[in-house]
Amino acid sequence: MKDEHKTLLEMKNIRKDFFGNHVLTDINLTVGEGEVVGLVGENGAGKSTLMRILFGADMIRETGGYGGEIRLDGQEVHFNSPFDAIAAGIGMVHQEFSLIPGFTTTENILLNREPKKHNVISDIFSDRMDTLNRKEMDLRAENAIRMMGVDIDRRMVINDMPVGHKQFTEIARELSKDQLRLLILDEPTAVLTEKEAEALLASIRGMAERGIAIIFITHRLQEILAVCDRVVVMRDGCLVSDENAKETSVEAITKAMVGRSVATERSDAPDKSFEDAPVILKVEKLWVDMPGETVRNVSLEVRKGEILGIGGLAGQGKLGIPNGIMGLYQAGGQVTFEGKEIPLNSPRKCLDASFAFVSEDRRGVGLLLDESLEWNIAFPAMQIQNKFLKSYLGGLIKWRDDAAIRSVTEKYINELAIKCQSSRQKAKELSGGNQQKVCLAKAFALSPRLLFVSEPTRGIDVGAKALVLDALKRFNRENGVTIVMVSSELEELRASCDRIAIVSGGRVAGILPASSPVEELGTLMLSSVV
Repeated sequence: MKDEHKTLLEMKNIRKDFFGNHVLTDINLTVGEGEVVGLVGENGAGKSTLMRILFGADMIRETGGYGGEIRLDGQEVHFNSPFDAIAAGIGMVHQEFSLIPGFTTTENILLNREPKKHNVISDIFSDRMDTLNRKEMDLRAENAIRMMGVDIDRRMVINDMPVGHKQFTEIARELSKDQLRLLILDEPTAVLTEKEAEALLASIRGMAERGIAIIFITHRLQEILAVCDRVVVMRDGCLVSDENAKETSVEAITKAMVGRSVATERSDAPDKSFEDAPVILKVEKLWVDMPGETVRNVSLEVRKGEILGIGGLAGQGKLGIPNGIMGLYQAGGQVTFEGKEIPLNSPRKCLDASFAFVSEDRRGVGLLLDESLEWNIAFPAMQIQNKFLKSYLGGLIKWRDDAAIRSVTEKYINELAIKCQSSRQKAKELSGGNQQKVCLAKAFALSPRLLFVSEPTRGIDVGAKALVLDALKRFNRENGVTIVMVSSELEELRASCDRIAIVSGGRVAGILPASSPVEELGTLMLSSVV
């Protein structure tokens, strides 16, 4: 830690196991006032567990507590709940949202801390008759939002928000707390667009200048180097590196995370040609009403057996395309699959047509969080295609085939290297990256003819990215499945796809071979930005 930072937090010899499975071993971490510490590691390395211990999460207490000690300002502290941590000036923005869907941005930011107005009725009865001071609430919410340097509607209901705005609402809630001294950000940029992420990084610098300490967890290593004072690396439940950010590099951090060098270059294999392949999906004049996305007039053709990438700048429409076609948001236009028109605004019709969709919002759309991995992976195929069922009395009675369900789950646990205790573990207990792998496994189990994948490596560490992308390419090659892949990372598209469609201003600006120079793809991105 830099000398100019007075020590605020000390975590000494922290140990934790879940039912005999050791997940943290003798972790020692210090954070100074106004210091930004980047905490990185592969999914399952123990980062989130360590932060849950610091924040007094209920699941830590309910699973036997932890070993070691935590000191704040030199004094040992014991947080029995998040309320204790909050009272001590610690805030945390989790990977999973904790917002009330039917409330507005302002109401969520100031939940349980609303300013109130006294009135005559209060004098007669009690202060429980006070009313909310809406004007003061709006002012405080607006100030918290302004501190992040972003533009979100404080009156919008959470249900209607794009996922990035939900993340900013979570962060604004913490910034609105006067006593905040240490803020834990667990993958805050994973759901943000490029511009939103830049705004958050600027906000982090501003918080540090005001003396707020930050623990910043992210898989985007360039962000770590851009904003952090120190970089702490965890691997397999141990702290393996603690370096000054100015004295390390992405390559060094990556090697410390995974214990080896990770290649990210594009393969030299020649592009496959699909010029003579039949058109399997035709989209004409598609518009989608999705908050935060502009989809006005999208027309494109997807050829059988290819991997078509869709890229573009934030908010220009790339995310809206699969969400609109799959019926998650109101859409219009025409979609034809294998010569047959697919009705819009009907998710079941898409699934019956053998479409599958891996959403960018894994927790909101992709998973049954309180169910087992077996149920998450097998249930959609069971419900839609009658897979993993035993028939009795000539099909009059059907019952789930537990052995088949366990077998397919174990298959994808092995193929995708999903880190879990067993196939019966609940999805909510997995790290974010492993949850993303479960979403992929669920889609693979449907054996679709057309697979939409939106931000497939969002929240996944560098060691697992190649594995997931290879799994998609293998699924495409071995099963002949046509894949439409949306990603904010251009190099990811270039490494995985056959062609790349660039969306700009709500339209397809052009489609180029994946081997095209980055400059050509970048020019298309800027062709009609709104």
